[in-house]
Amino acid sequence: MSTYNYPGPPNGPAHGLDLDGLLRLTDGFLEALHAEYPGLVPCGEVIREALEEAAGDGGPPNRGRIRSALETLSIGASAGTVSLAYTQQLAHVMDL
Repeated sequence: MSTYNYPGPPNGPAHGLDLDGLLRLTDGFLEALHAEYPGLVPCGEVIREALEEAAGDGGPPNRGRIRSALETLSIGASAGTVSLAYTQQLAHVMDL
């Protein structure tokens, strides 16, 4: 038995995620960031790029890059903002 055998997201072509739906979600997310926190837009773009890359090559999204960007966003976005709501929704959907 490998020590790397741990419960995690499924490893298949779809990787358990609806990448098209996540990409649509990031459209609204980036709009909210542009309106509320222009300085945090690069973090949103990191998430978008990681999802586009996964959709393009059929591999799983780079969860480390996405998690890091979401952590930065959750620190920078104030409670009650649309940006924070999107951040929390993405983290939940991706199980991060």
